[in-house]
Amino acid sequence: MSISCLCRFHDQVMWPRLVANKFLRKRLGSNSFVADFPSNDEETLIRIPSLDKQQSLSHDNKETQNYKVFASTWNVGGVAPTEDIDMEDWLHTPNTLCDIYVLGFQEIVPLRASNVLGSENNKIFTKWNSLIREALNKKTPYQDNKLRKLQSISPDNDVQISPGFRCIICKQMVGIFISVWIRSDLRPYIRHPSVSCVGCGIMGCLGNKGSVSVRFQLYETSFCFVCSHLASGGKEGDEKYRNSDVAEILSRTSFPRGPLLNLPRNILDHDRVILLGDLNYRISLPEATTRLLVERSEWNVLLENDQLRTELMQGQLFEGWNEGTIKFAPTYKYFPNSEHYYGCIRGKNGKKLRSPAWCDRIIWCGRGLKQHLYARGESKLSDHRPVKAIFSVEVRVLRTLKGIQSFFLSERFERITSHFEMSLNDCFLCSSR
Repeated sequence: MSISCLCRFHDQVMWPRLVANKFLRKRLGSNSFVADFPSNDEETLIRIPSLDKQQSLSHDNKETQNYKVFASTWNVGGVAPTEDIDMEDWLHTPNTLCDIYVLGFQEIVPLRASNVLGSENNKIFTKWNSLIREALNKKTPYQDNKLRKLQSISPDNDVQISPGFRCIICKQMVGIFISVWIRSDLRPYIRHPSVSCVGCGIMGCLGNKGSVSVRFQLYETSFCFVCSHLASGGKEGDEKYRNSDVAEILSRTSFPRGPLLNLPRNILDHDRVILLGDLNYRISLPEATTRLLVERSEWNVLLENDQLRTELMQGQLFEGWNEGTIKFAPTYKYFPNSEHYYGCIRGKNGKKLRSPAWCDRIIWCGRGLKQHLYARGESKLSDHRPVKAIFSVEVRVLRTLKGIQSFFLSERFERITSHFEMSLNDCFLCSSR
């Protein structure tokens, strides 16, 4: 057999195998993720008591605390971040200091075959995470005032509120990437972090489209954040493909139940659920009409014909889901590095130019969430504009944990752990002799 025949035979054998491996891996999803802290709950120095059934029925044993959550989505169009990108404007840090930051990206790498079928390149998401870390941990006058207020209401005089933010989960699937950050002093109360990936792209399973979902528990309240990139297409009827992707994501996303089998498995089983991403829903109007209404800033007329709003109002696939009032211009599709939308005519290369649309959205499901901000950023990095939201979130806290919280944040805890580490070192030195 000639070398050329062997090569063709090798390609015929290996290509289906490569696709099958990618199919299985993306269908099941990997539960591994990157974080600043170990994800194993057993490594926590002091175990936090769980809320059992009897306790959950006792309102006297728990109370509700409010925390601020910042959530954002951005399709960056396969463009790497530049050094001069204004992260503070995007993260709203000069004006507001939140407790949790959830940042979802789409197309952090170009969606070419090598990226869809090959292994993930973590260089780009590492660069994004580095920029996020720098922006969140940069001291501003607002942050200093916020920290002083937290210190003043602390129940223990020894408590020192940490000003830093740490990444508790970040996960990439092809171009979809989600990164979750939390105030350092809240880290001891985060439990059961996990991820679940669902590919809905090529062959109905690859990761060029789909979702990366993350979940964790803060005190006694479970959170689930879903970063999605749904099927594209502006033709009539293409919204059915997006609806199909959502149905697949809701049915196929699955989290471990935990050793006691008491943790939520599906997305909608969680207490607080936020879905964000390039959902790709369009405006069901002729292009010329859409452009004219956009130029006149007639958002209400456009929203009456918005496909996602129609789905939310019909309450079938999105029953129980909510979205804040949109008071900003459509976020797609812009000429690169400009404030101008693509036109409604065919370009010189014959490529059809897209009609403006609110492709990038943030919606939520369930009680205990109140939205205070729903806006878009103005970075010109890609053909999409980022969208951001701020929520106040109700979190159940056991009264018995208040003393533990003060202990974790106190100087006494630091002294005990330092003494514990010194004792371990002394034991190690003695045993080595």
